[in-house]
Amino acid sequence: MRGIDTQVRKMRRRIFKEVANLAYNSKNLKDDMEALPYKIINYDESEYRENIYRERAIVRERLRLAMGLSLRPENLPVHLTQGLEESNIDEKYYEPPLMQVIPSACNSCPTNHYQVTDKCMGCVAHPCREVCPRGAISFENGKSVIDQDKCIKCGKCKAICPYDAISHQVRPCAVACGVGAIENDEKGRAVINNEKCVSCGQCMVSCPFGAIADKSQIFQLIRALQSGRKIIAQIAPAFVGQFGPDVTPQKLKTALKELGFTDVYETAIGADMGAVTEAEHYVHEVATGKLPFLLTSCCPSWSMLAKKFFPETIDNISNALTPMVATARKIKEEHPDAQVVFIGPCASKKLEASRRTVRSDVDFVITFEELVGMFEAKEIIPAQIETETEMEDATGAGRGYGVAGGVASAIESCIREYYPDVEVNIEHAESLSECKKILMLAKAGKKKGCLIEGMACPGGCVAGAGTNIAIAQAQKNVLAFKNQAKQPLPQHENGTDMEDNIL
Repeated sequence: MRGIDTQVRKMRRRIFKEVANLAYNSKNLKDDMEALPYKIINYDESEYRENIYRERAIVRERLRLAMGLSLRPENLPVHLTQGLEESNIDEKYYEPPLMQVIPSACNSCPTNHYQVTDKCMGCVAHPCREVCPRGAISFENGKSVIDQDKCIKCGKCKAICPYDAISHQVRPCAVACGVGAIENDEKGRAVINNEKCVSCGQCMVSCPFGAIADKSQIFQLIRALQSGRKIIAQIAPAFVGQFGPDVTPQKLKTALKELGFTDVYETAIGADMGAVTEAEHYVHEVATGKLPFLLTSCCPSWSMLAKKFFPETIDNISNALTPMVATARKIKEEHPDAQVVFIGPCASKKLEASRRTVRSDVDFVITFEELVGMFEAKEIIPAQIETETEMEDATGAGRGYGVAGGVASAIESCIREYYPDVEVNIEHAESLSECKKILMLAKAGKKKGCLIEGMACPGGCVAGAGTNIAIAQAQKNVLAFKNQAKQPLPQHENGTDMEDNIL
């Protein structure tokens, strides 16, 4: 549903805008937050739910998540603004878990259900009945009927029906989750198993009811911008075109400065450094036979997938810093007194910035979608920016990290340029289900000598949970920006101090 301005997307953007407004304009934060559900749902009858009271209940939970707070329990008298004092700060605020299902918004969708629709023609052959291994299909008034108590969900009836009259109903969030983290509560509503979840956010963007949301740091970020401290933004390679077709990188940089950021860096700078480092790792570790294969490190959900489900492959993950962390460290070397904000397409970067095993040097993380809310609250329209500030930092290799295959391509190009005698074998997987498949093959010894890029989101970072536009258009935009770079590849010396243990 990316690229379509659905009611779910409009509501998410409205929530981010209103939370940003609270930070910018509120004189009485608690009272103003209490009033927001009535401001947002200000009509008499609900167009999409059974009543406005449920709509407001859902909005209340969305507001809490957007403030960085957790959902309230359904069986305890917890006030809407409980915890507000703790979140009203100008520092990073994070209360796990990141991704949460709003129970009152969940539609309790069928998890795996075959049902005959009104397209059934009652044909004489009755092939659906003939292929059913459990005799679950009978006929009433000439039409097929499935006995759900007998049905084993094999799908043979659907496959054989000449009129496509049998529907397979599944839960969209569960289908989108490649690690099986979506489960059911006692009422049939979706819940997230946090032991399995890798926080990619694909369930969130796949739910047509908007019942899944992640926590935001925009309120705390605005407080930091208001503090007068030096705040520097780094923006992920997938940003091109995310804020409108007329918003050039230069206009976006200027718009960010109007929000209060001191300066703006391309995260592709860190991608450049990472490409050189991972090329070195491949040459010295895989090409020499010390490691059977090498996994790229830039996608945190991919790394988390390996850690949770394939722990025996952890040593094969490159110890290069991710582009976000590498860029943050570069910024803090040049501006020791600055705080760093990562602006990107990815929900799981919020967790990467909060991890304790490796210092991230990232003080806040917001998504492209959340940034739109900040622009709208301040009435900044990037497309109408007249004074443009140049953004010429990264090479084409680093800028290409935003699309699937771009990471592996950058590393391969560096190997071919700086180690021309080394043969390199490249593989890449996109979507968690495909990432699991390739890790299983690697574990079985069938990917020896390979450099493997993994991307949790189908299409790469441009398909992240915090993006604003259609994936195909985003890919086109990123590749065009990549081709505009003055240099195609980073210099070899950029990677000399880029090693660390990412997990």
